[in-house]
Amino acid sequence: MPVDGSSPVLLDGDEWQAYFRDFQRSAFRLEVHQTYTMPAEAEPVRDFLAGASMPEGFNSPWHQMIRDHAAGGRTMTRVKIVRRPLTPYSRYLFEWCIPGNVTAGEDYQIVDVTDGLNSGLPEQDFWLFDETTVVHLNYRPDGTQINRELIQDPDVGKYLAWRDLALESAVPFSAYRT
Repeated sequence: MPVDGSSPVLLDGDEWQAYFRDFQRSAFRLEVHQTYTMPAEAEPVRDFLAGASMPEGFNSPWHQMIRDHAAGGRTMTRVKIVRRPLTPYSRYLFEWCIPGNVTAGEDYQIVDVTDGLNSGLPEQDFWLFDETTVVHLNYRPDGTQINRELIQDPDVGKYLAWRDLALESAVPFSAYRT
C-alpha cells in the first residue's frame, strides 16, 4: 500500500543495518507499541519473565554501536510512549534494555500517556535518520513486526514536528518512575 504517495520500499538484512552504520548526525526513534514480539528477543524476554539474571554482555553489540556513534559526535535518541501498568515486554525493556542503552550514550526518553492525554503523536513507529530519511516500522497488534518501510519523499517537516513534540512531552528515562 502506498505511503505518502510512494510505492513501498522494504528494508531487510544488511540494507537495513546500513542505516545504523552510516547515518552522519542523528538517529531518532519513536516507539509507540507497548509490546514488541521479536524472534531474536523471545529467549531473553522469557528469561527475564522467569526471574533470571541479565546475562553478562547482554546487548553488547548494540551498546558498542551506540558508543561508537557517540564518540563520533552522532546522536541516537529514542522516545518510548508508555501506559501504566507496564506490559511484561515494557518491564523487560525498562530493566534489561534501556539502562544499558543509556549507559552506552543513547538519549532515551519516556512519554507516559496513562492518563489518556492526547499526545498528538502518531500511532506509527519510525526511525528518522539525519533529519531526512524516514523508515516506518510496521507491526501487527500483537507486536510482531510486519516490515520496515523506507518512505520515499516523506513530508520530513511532519516527522521533525513529531520528533520535537515527543521530546517536549518526554522525561528522561532516568527521571521516569513507574
